Amino acid sequence: MVVFEKSYDVIVVGAGHAGCEAALAAARMGRSTLLLTINLDAIALMSCNPAIGGLAKGHLVREIDALGGEMGKNIDATGIQFRILNTKKGPAVRASRAQADKQQYRLRMKRVLENQDNLELKQAEVTGLSVENGTVCGVDTKVGIRYPAKTIILTTGTFMRGLIHVGLTNYPGGRAGDPPSIGISDHLRELGFEVGRLKTGTPARLDGRTIDFDRLEVQHGDAEPTPFSFSTDRIDCAQMDCHIAYTNEKTHDIIRSALDRSPLYGGVIQGVGPRYCPSIEDKVVRFPEKSRHQTFLEPEGRDTVEIYPSGLSTSLPIDVQYAMYRSIHGLEQVEIMRPAYAIEYDYVDPIQLHASLETKLIRNLYHAGQINGTSGYEEAAAQGLMAGINAALRVQEKEPLVLGRNEAYIGVLIDDLVTLGAKEPYRMFTSRAEYRLLLREDNADLRLRDKGHVVGLLPDEDYQAFQYKRTMIGEEFERLRFGKISPAASDPLFLEQLGFSGLKNSLTFEQFLRRPDITYSHLCQIDPVSRDVPAIIREQVEIQIKYQGYIDRQQLEVERAAKFEGTKIPADFDYGGLSGLSAEVREKLVRFRPDTLGQASRIPGVTPAAITVLAIAIRALGAR
Repeated sequence: MVVFEKSYDVIVVGAGHAGCEAALAAARMGRSTLLLTINLDAIALMSCNPAIGGLAKGHLVREIDALGGEMGKNIDATGIQFRILNTKKGPAVRASRAQADKQQYRLRMKRVLENQDNLELKQAEVTGLSVENGTVCGVDTKVGIRYPAKTIILTTGTFMRGLIHVGLTNYPGGRAGDPPSIGISDHLRELGFEVGRLKTGTPARLDGRTIDFDRLEVQHGDAEPTPFSFSTDRIDCAQMDCHIAYTNEKTHDIIRSALDRSPLYGGVIQGVGPRYCPSIEDKVVRFPEKSRHQTFLEPEGRDTVEIYPSGLSTSLPIDVQYAMYRSIHGLEQVEIMRPAYAIEYDYVDPIQLHASLETKLIRNLYHAGQINGTSGYEEAAAQGLMAGINAALRVQEKEPLVLGRNEAYIGVLIDDLVTLGAKEPYRMFTSRAEYRLLLREDNADLRLRDKGHVVGLLPDEDYQAFQYKRTMIGEEFERLRFGKISPAASDPLFLEQLGFSGLKNSLTFEQFLRRPDITYSHLCQIDPVSRDVPAIIREQVEIQIKYQGYIDRQQLEVERAAKFEGTKIPADFDYGGLSGLSAEVREKLVRFRPDTLGQASRIPGVTPAAITVLAIAIRALGAR
């Protein structure tokens, strides 16, 4: 083994969405960083749907951006259709989503990485780790080079022992067109990690020239696109249309008749698939009462005819794929440019991680992305960002940045993983966040910009713009608190139309806006100053005024839970010697090894009574 001439502070293995954020975070924090990937031409490649955001996922992207990550900026620069989802619902569950130009997205991200100070990129396949006295100190590659480093971040995606399935045919691959990573997962097993097997899939890519779009329902983007990044002023690009189509009973009959040739139902695939993003054959089998399933036909870019049929992932044989897709109204003559496939891959159960994403078994080794059992670009990028931050902080001998469940969806994501583990691909939903009214997309910068700046990730220019925005919000709150609507000085007809007929006493502007059917546009009609308030300030102020009671209630819940969340459990705590715990609870605590009482309280089967016993024991240790 040849030892490379240079040693790095941080080495990131893998250049998917997790690896890109990890490498950029570490380098932007001033650490010498090396990014290793099997294929430098596939950096940030969108191997499934070329889209960013969606329900809860949009929250993650906003948080990544608020901390100083790149994903939001990248999609703003390369998006081809932008939409806000759930606009008729409350602000807590509204979500941003954008269709990306697949090639431009990866090319821009590669350009950002190549031009980043403190960051080097090299093409190499990592096959093992160099570990001394329980601490990782480098990586070994297939060609016999050892790269030394103080910290290592593994972001291996679907590459570890990846196996692609099309019907009953299978072959090794990290994704279609790329080789798998062989050796690293076996090495992790040898080091003592619990390694499992998961599965995911992707639809075929269709030739848009062979689709009759005139017979399909059109889905336009928003007239005024909303950026993901708090640093993007506006989106000026022309929007591209998507289209909606539906399967039918003929489609379902074709699928059912071919289940004996499906690797999923023939026992060929051993990995567990995603419950919330199932293949079309899974949908047909699990929901026999449904006569049709929706698909969004989404362009893969401005300069290609390839179309992504969202919701139609499958691992059926290619002849069945043709029959299935051509049974759909408007797709009778469709040609397949790339076949659909399923992929199995190894992952490492994330209960073996601290909340910092450092492994419990090997010091200075971090895992992020699909290696932790997650699905989705956004979940991967969020973990990569946090792993990059914490690896850089470790090199600086500083405490890790750990976000609480009340601070960010990123905190919910990581806490779920390290506390509960992953037995199936994990996907983020708003329902997973118990404090989701506090964790809205619109206030991600107010929650996280300070933290990004403190760790040295957020640029001064972005932070100064944020401070100005925060000051404006505070000043507008004060103005609304004292500004008043006088019945004598107001148009009685206008007040009557808004439900304020018979108003005797003056109302503050704040009281006026608190009404659910009143907006800033109404206030502008009676208060000229409100007309000059920027839209982003109006949005933030109006949401906080209208939902203040609910926000205060959730904040009280956060404060009640704080004593558990902040109480650390010693790493060598002896659960076996603790009386008052059942054998089942003791076994779970020994296996999960939670870092805090808060984590322990969320382990299934660990009762409130057990937490009380544990809290008393920890307090007694502290008193000695």
